[in-house]
Amino acid sequence: MTKIIRVGVTFPPDLLRDFDEVIRKMGYENRSKAVQDAVRMFVSERKWLQEERGTQTGVLMMLYDHEVRGLESALTDIQHHYTNVICSTMHIHLSERDCLEAIAVKGDVAEIRKLSHELTAKRGVKILKTVIVSV
Repeated sequence: MTKIIRVGVTFPPDLLRDFDEVIRKMGYENRSKAVQDAVRMFVSERKWLQEERGTQTGVLMMLYDHEVRGLESALTDIQHHYTNVICSTMHIHLSERDCLEAIAVKGDVAEIRKLSHELTAKRGVKILKTVIVSV
C-alpha cells in the first residue's frame, strides 16, 4: 500500500459548500478522494503547460473578484506587459463582484506561461483556466 500523507487545507465557506454539493452529486464517498482527483487534474494540466514549446494559440479564462482593492489595475498592468502575445480580451460582468475575462493569446508559449502565472498569482483571481492548442 502507498504511504498516505495527511495535510490540512483551508477553504472559504462558500467554496467548501459548493465543493461538497458537487462531489455529493457526482457520488464521491468522501472529500479526500475528490480533492485528490482535483489536485491530480491541476498537476496534469500545469505539467502539460510547462512542457509545451514553440508558438501556441489559446485562451486564458479568468474569473476574479473585481472588488479586491487594486486588482483590476494590477491585471491591466500585467496584460499591458504582454501585448506581444495578447490578441484580444473580452470582459463579462457575472455578478456584483465577479467578472470573467477571456484573453485570446498567440505567440511563444513561454511568454503565455509567464502571463498565466502572473495573473493566477494575484489575490482576488479565483480561477484561471488555460486552453492552449498547437499551431
